[in-house]
Amino acid sequence: MAGAEHQPRLFADSLDRDGTVVINDRCVLRTADGVRVVIVLDVVVAHYVVADRMAEAYAMVNLVEHGWAAQTEVARAFGCSTRSVRRHEDRFQTGGLRALGRTGGYPSGRKRLAPGREPLVRRLKAQGLPNREIARRLGVTPKAVRKLLKRLGWDPQDADQLGLPIARPGGDPNVSAFPFATPPTGSPQTGPSGEGGASAVDTDARPQSFDRDPADRRMDRVLAYLGLLDDAAPLFRAGQRVPRAGVLCAVPALVDSGIFAIAREVYGSLGPAFYGLRTTLVALLLMALLRIKRPEGLKEHAPDDLGRLLGLDRAFEVKTLRRKLARLAGVGRAAAFGRALAERRIADRGAAIGFLYLDGHVRVYHGQHRLPKAHVTRLRISLPATTDYWVNDATGQPLFVVTAEANAGMTKMLPRLLDEVRTLVGPRRVTVVFDRGGYSPKLFLTLLADGFDILTYRKGRRPRIPISRFRLHQAVIDAQPVAYHLADQEVRLLHGRLRLRQVTRLSPNGHQTPILTSRRDLATAEVAFRMFERWRQENFFKYLREEYALDALADYAVVPDNPDRDVPNPKRAAITAQLQDARTRFDALTAEYGTAAFVNPERARPSMRGFKIAHGPLATRLRAAFTRITALEQARAAMPARVPVRAVVGDHVVKLAPERQWLTNLIKMVAYQAESDLVHAVTGHYTRATDEARTLIQSAFMSAADLEVSGDELRITLAPLSSAHRTRAIAALCEELNTRQTRFPGSRLRLRYAVATAGPSERTIS
Repeated sequence: MAGAEHQPRLFADSLDRDGTVVINDRCVLRTADGVRVVIVLDVVVAHYVVADRMAEAYAMVNLVEHGWAAQTEVARAFGCSTRSVRRHEDRFQTGGLRALGRTGGYPSGRKRLAPGREPLVRRLKAQGLPNREIARRLGVTPKAVRKLLKRLGWDPQDADQLGLPIARPGGDPNVSAFPFATPPTGSPQTGPSGEGGASAVDTDARPQSFDRDPADRRMDRVLAYLGLLDDAAPLFRAGQRVPRAGVLCAVPALVDSGIFAIAREVYGSLGPAFYGLRTTLVALLLMALLRIKRPEGLKEHAPDDLGRLLGLDRAFEVKTLRRKLARLAGVGRAAAFGRALAERRIADRGAAIGFLYLDGHVRVYHGQHRLPKAHVTRLRISLPATTDYWVNDATGQPLFVVTAEANAGMTKMLPRLLDEVRTLVGPRRVTVVFDRGGYSPKLFLTLLADGFDILTYRKGRRPRIPISRFRLHQAVIDAQPVAYHLADQEVRLLHGRLRLRQVTRLSPNGHQTPILTSRRDLATAEVAFRMFERWRQENFFKYLREEYALDALADYAVVPDNPDRDVPNPKRAAITAQLQDARTRFDALTAEYGTAAFVNPERARPSMRGFKIAHGPLATRLRAAFTRITALEQARAAMPARVPVRAVVGDHVVKLAPERQWLTNLIKMVAYQAESDLVHAVTGHYTRATDEARTLIQSAFMSAADLEVSGDELRITLAPLSSAHRTRAIAALCEELNTRQTRFPGSRLRLRYAVATAGPSERTIS
């Protein structure tokens, strides 16, 4: 080793940060002399020449697939976009290492838009068609349409808040004076068919206003009445201590969710209106964050104050908002809307999709219509209800929700839910976590064959495990120290056709909780941890029920249901209940007869004949009970277990209208996601974030703020919170939000946040 001290080192001292990029607290990227290495926990996991793009892509894929780093962290460290990281993952999963070395250029075989189609795309977009419909007509993908529009300068961010003059001096008189409006069919600009020629006017851009006074929007209301406006432009007015203006801190997270762009593609427009699609969505989202749980809750708030948060002179009336919801529900695209939101969320949070938690939530119905019943666990009773099945990621964040037909159980809903999951996540293998309601070994075989791993509780009778086989397992998982007494073993189900891993937890009171999984690569403690993390979803339901009124029905209207779907036969259920009572009675008589035989005085009745004569009435009742059990069993066997629902309730079979409820669920889901994103952002700045982060964010939402329009900025200065350390935490959050350079939906105004300091000087922390 004498020459070791003369051997040159590849990198400088660890304190020298030249050529070093910290990916996260575990991973480091170092570059020197044209060579780059990836180090995870002081272990070199990859090294390659800087110019080797295929090796670099493989290093990115390894970091994400092994869970060492998130997509966003990898993209930031390697100087690319998260979209590029996802593209590398897709190529590697599809074609292996060879696919990562694909040459540049447009993919062969993929249809692309010819330059000659640009006028047609402009014309279709000017008619208000969404990108998906344009792509369908042209036979290309929506992505190709979006790229072409971007090259053509069709940017929805390019609108201005400032009003325009009514007349255009020197302008073309044949061009409409209302660039934000959709000309009526048959107008000189569109022709009889409603399809005018190519126009430079961007109807998908942000609307513009003719009103100069933000507190007086009469001109825009007139234009909406005349059918020349499909959404009012937000015009903000300066003000001091605007009530609840702190909720505008959630706007960057709402914009990042993509809900406004997705809604525009899915729904297009609500038609001529002052309160258009964008305004309706902004209002619903801010209402959810302000805990205005129903449209009727608007009665308790001043319309002028809420309108200032939307950039309008006044907010919705109750009937107006309900009418907007009804119009959206009438389109019938809630499923496509939810799927698009889930795709966007999964694209942003791909690292959290390794484990998906599935569970049902029962919403009780108190109306007059006859609906199927479901067992309400928290009330321990069966009531008329609807059941929604939610899918949450590993951090407890919701991804999408599906309403079950006729309160179908978990075993019936799992295949449908996982079909949706497969559509969203692609071919990657995902572990699904659910409770005993989905326990079915036959179903497990199907799920494993479809490329899913399972994690659930074991159900039914099973042999107890000797105490001597349990061992203490300690670990730190997701920054949480855990300790369990566990026993790990292999089990066989379905006569050996299904082999699974069983991890059993021993509780301090001696209770054993068996967990089944197909994941043999996980540590024993992590299996238990991931299973017990299912309570995050239960806490999510509780939080949304209390804070967002998840159980509230947005619509009591009903629609016809399938009268031929089968339901449990109620007559058979009644006979089953009678049979249970008869068996209980028979068991009691049998016990009484046996007790009489046990205490029988042999001197008085030495023979069995004498005993029967002495207890003749009891024997008669026993025989009658046995005869009744036999008759009930025969009657039940002759009845079908399930019958068409029309045989139970008649031909008038209905169910709750699902669209409006689905829409409100999606709104609450996006609002909760935005709130959670802010909670995550403030965690590093608040000591008690684990216990109080959500309370802190809610306090910030409810706080008053000063609004000021300065150039192309909307400055929002929040009032100080209840204590200095809480104010500092929100100030740090404001600094982070300022880096996003978010524009308020529908305007060019960039949002700028600050917190005013307490005291006579009234300085601000920006």
